[in-house]
Amino acid sequence: MNDNSYSGATEAELGFLKEIVRMLPAGLTVQDAQGELLLVNDAAAAQLGIDGSRPLADLAPRREACRQALSAGQAVVTEEALHAGAARQVLLTTHRPVRLAGRELLISASSDITEQKNFEDQLFRSAYFDELTGLPSRRVIEHRANNLLARDRGGERFALAFLDVDNFKHINDYYGHAVGDALLVELSKRLGRDLRDSDMLSRISGDEFLLLLSPIQSQEEVAEFMQSTLERLTAPFFIDNSEIFASTSVGISLYPDHGRSFETLRQNADIAMYRIKNNGKGLAAFFDASMEREAQARMKVEQSLRLAILEKRFCCAFQSKVDIRTQAVKGIEALVRLRDDEGVIQAPGSFINLAGELGLIDELTHLVLAEIVKSIDLINDTFGAEATISINVAAKQAGNPEFMRSFAQALDETGFPQRFMIEVTEDAFVAKNHFQTEILPMFRKLGVGISIDDFGTGYSSLSALADITADEIKIDRSFITDIHKRPRSQGILRAIESLSEALGMTVIAEGLESHEELAYLQAATKIRYAQGYYFSRPIFLEELKLATPASSEARISVASRPVQHNRQGYSRASGYRR
Repeated sequence: MNDNSYSGATEAELGFLKEIVRMLPAGLTVQDAQGELLLVNDAAAAQLGIDGSRPLADLAPRREACRQALSAGQAVVTEEALHAGAARQVLLTTHRPVRLAGRELLISASSDITEQKNFEDQLFRSAYFDELTGLPSRRVIEHRANNLLARDRGGERFALAFLDVDNFKHINDYYGHAVGDALLVELSKRLGRDLRDSDMLSRISGDEFLLLLSPIQSQEEVAEFMQSTLERLTAPFFIDNSEIFASTSVGISLYPDHGRSFETLRQNADIAMYRIKNNGKGLAAFFDASMEREAQARMKVEQSLRLAILEKRFCCAFQSKVDIRTQAVKGIEALVRLRDDEGVIQAPGSFINLAGELGLIDELTHLVLAEIVKSIDLINDTFGAEATISINVAAKQAGNPEFMRSFAQALDETGFPQRFMIEVTEDAFVAKNHFQTEILPMFRKLGVGISIDDFGTGYSSLSALADITADEIKIDRSFITDIHKRPRSQGILRAIESLSEALGMTVIAEGLESHEELAYLQAATKIRYAQGYYFSRPIFLEELKLATPASSEARISVASRPVQHNRQGYSRASGYRR
């Protein structure tokens, strides 16, 4: 090969190498000691905006990195965030100093990691910030509190407040989850107003927030701030053309007065909040030692309840629904009871609400059904094989398709589903949980009846009643008590009776306790059925076994005889009669 051919090959090879460098997928640049660009391939030109495809990046940070790498004489790996308006591009760049032809140069190779960084940022935000409200998560506020505790400067105090939105489940059910979410966003804005940079508001679960106030001077200062915050929440929220009123119950613990660890302070604030929930809602209270004793007592009841369900220490009593004109038994209602550790029967007022809070109410309802099925022969012998059997289902359960499907299947598996009547309170019908459109058809198909329990005490209106699909309306005892003396209740009763008759629904008067009340219903209304202590107290299976009659006449006398009682002996708790 002569010199000319060798020279030509070298030029060709050089051109080939230049083309490879130009087309490399990684951005490649060469800079001199002053940071000026000597070589830029196509990928780097696009990354830096030199080719005009995007706004030109600020190259000052890259020049500074060049000077630092050359000064150190070592390779440097950096993340470069290049901003072009609202857009951000992130490059992972390796800067390597080299000496070529007597010159100090910096070769830089960059790869675009924007998508990876965006994903990492998303993971970070989901781990440390609430997606709905943008507030810090529990781990962030816990970290802040623990830093304050570790610092423990003498005399420095802070407050931890536990905030829970009142009746949020009802808002969610009635207006829908989209409105509920929007309400939480607006609530967080109001709660976060007037906070200092050293304070922190966190959303820790669905409708629960934690507020850290640091530093504080006194309990009075915290009380004044929380009062102004609660007053701010009294104004209505306008969401999706709805005017919504919301309040928040607040429990507050102080460091170091009420604890020296984050968990203790949080638990004590939680305890104080529950005191407010039980005593009126929408207020704030500071923790004190008496609350801790109450919480311990509640925990004991909770443990006892869980053990009772595990050991199936629940039993049923049955109260008849009676034809007030013939005294015949139309149906019975199954009422749940709990046997405590000593075998004493406990009324549902002591455990039903707690069972609902702990998520045990579904299992309890299935236990009631199992007790009925086990005793159906005895029930038939006592009340008659045609008597309907009513079981209470809480509104929360009625709005849960998963539970209702399992309960419908359990009723079907009894072999006599048409004997059953499900009693639900009226809020199950008006809540936006598709109870009427999706859940009711399952039970209609089985022949299961539907009863509106405690009618008149919830969200009822006569116009709403016209849209409800039910077989039976049970008028709450608050309308029946002393009905013969109360003209206003009499008028309401006539209106409900007329509309129910037009809609083909049976009306049952609950809580009938006196002869005067019975006489009024017989003389002044068309109501045929009633339930209450005037006819029968709840009867336990043990009593049925001892007093099972041999004839239908005896059956009526057992189920319908008046008994001695006082008015305190009949109360309601979450759809279960005492």
